[in-house]
Amino acid sequence: MEGVEAESRDEAMRSKTAFRCAKAAFLISSFKSFQNRNLRASVDEQAKEKERLRKVVGDLKIELAMERRRNKRIKLCGLMEFVLQLLLVISLSSFFLFIAFKSI
Repeated sequence: MEGVEAESRDEAMRSKTAFRCAKAAFLISSFKSFQNRNLRASVDEQAKEKERLRKVVGDLKIELAMERRRNKRIKLCGLMEFVLQLLLVISLSSFFLFIAFKSI
């Protein structure tokens, strides 16, 4: 049950990340073609729009980096959980083997 929830959560994160990447790519491409679209706009308006686009792209890059870090942390927690479960199984099996051989 947890595996299905984890997969659906991972799928949701991937789709969110893909959407953010597409949005960032769209903003970057619009930033590159900015001067072609705004030939009639004043220099001040162009500078403001350019700065706004830079901020948006920067914010999206930061958000993407945070999302990647969050995903790495989730994977690390999953690995630690697996290692702890493995240690528990080994400890319990050693304990029961010790009891079994001691009683013989």
